[in-house]
Parts: sequence; structure tokens; C-alpha cells
Amino acid sequence: MKKAKKYVLLHLNILLFSFTSIFSKLASMEFSENGLSGWKLYLFLFLMLANCFVYAIAWQKTIKKFDLMVAYANRSVYLIWSQIWAVVIFHENLSINNIIGICIVFLGVMVVQKYE
Repeated sequence: MKKAKKYVLLHLNILLFSFTSIFSKLASMEFSENGLSGWKLYLFLFLMLANCFVYAIAWQKTIKKFDLMVAYANRSVYLIWSQIWAVVIFHENLSINNIIGICIVFLGVMVVQKYE
């Protein structure tokens, strides 16, 4: 159970980091629409930086519990979260290459987990 809790915390931290890409994309969209005069641009930039700050502190606490190889291999799950957000929030389409890439990342994480 203790091992499962460690991995849940690790993946929640990775999920937290994935929000940075959401705020970044929203800031980019706001900039495209309103340039530097849009107030939402500054809100999204602030949220992006605040999220990075919280993530950095949480990541340092989390990686103390893992071998670096395991922690950084699991960090690649960020790509999967990014694809999920692209589809769910921004209504983008997944290509077959995206799906193949997600499968390769997932398999890579599973290979590293096997040796931990």
C-alpha cells in the first residue's frame, strides 16, 4: 500500500505539471485574439507561473522517494496528459501517430516499472 501511495503522489504531481500546458495554450489563444491588451493573457501567464512554482516544490519532495530513473521515466506520462487535455479541453483530434506515441510512452514506463 505504501508503494501505491508513492506512485499516486508521483502521478498527481505529473498531472499538476500538465496544467502548465493548458494555461500556456490559453495564454497563446488570448494573445492571438487581443494581443497584449487582453487581461486574460496576464491571468493565464500568472496561473502558468504559479503552477510551475507549486509543481517545482512538490516535485522536489516527490523525487526523494524514488530512484531518479523511475521518477523521470514516469514523468513522460506528461505527454499522455497533454494529449488528453488537447482532446477534452481544446477539441483537437488525435492522429494515429499520436496514439502510437502514447502507446510507446506507456510501454516505456511499464518497462522501467518492471525493474524497480
